[in-house]
Amino acid sequence: MTILQIETATASCSVALAMDGIVLGCRQVNERNIHAEVITLFIDELISNAGVKYADLDAIAVSCGPGSYTGLRIGVSTAKGLCFALDKPVVAIETLKAMAYGMASRSDYSIDQSILLCPMIDARRMEVFTAVFNINGERIRETSAEIIDENSFSNLLKNKKMLFFGDGAEKCQAILGGNPNAIFFPGFINSAIDLTQEAAEKFRNNDFENVGYFEPYYLKDFIAGKSK
Repeated sequence: MTILQIETATASCSVALAMDGIVLGCRQVNERNIHAEVITLFIDELISNAGVKYADLDAIAVSCGPGSYTGLRIGVSTAKGLCFALDKPVVAIETLKAMAYGMASRSDYSIDQSILLCPMIDARRMEVFTAVFNINGERIRETSAEIIDENSFSNLLKNKKMLFFGDGAEKCQAILGGNPNAIFFPGFINSAIDLTQEAAEKFRNNDFENVGYFEPYYLKDFIAGKSK
């Protein structure tokens, strides 16, 4: 089970290669507006360094959103193009769920089984794409686009400690940071490595998308900004 994993939902452009749920390698850069330029180079490097061929891949997994409209479009288009060319299935991984897995696996907070994980992706101004999970990856609150104010998550923060992370969390710290149950983890960067667990599980269950009709989960309609 060899799976190529693609993460482009935020400023991070990340590609990983995993075999039987074990990561063989990863290439990534955290820089806006560079995804289209580097993604195919990263993929070629990973395939070459691992000593495998494109035909050896069993599936392509891609972070499907929510997130950056342009980033998601690049990642999903790349995944679909490879799937069409290689006749391989595509596996869609929700970005926020992958972030929760990444946070739980990377930090010491995984020791505290009661803490809630709240990944946040910047959606401009004071709005974020967010959801809430427990430390085991079970969903506590559905994915939504929310404008953050002092009452956000108040029902959960009454009784639970919550760990906020992702590129949307930093701008919320000034509003929610005064709550003793709100913990902020700075510097979290999305990685294709975080897709590994669910990608392997979905592959075993034959949980694939229709390559022809599969589209990113944008959550909001695209609004073009004015050129500077």
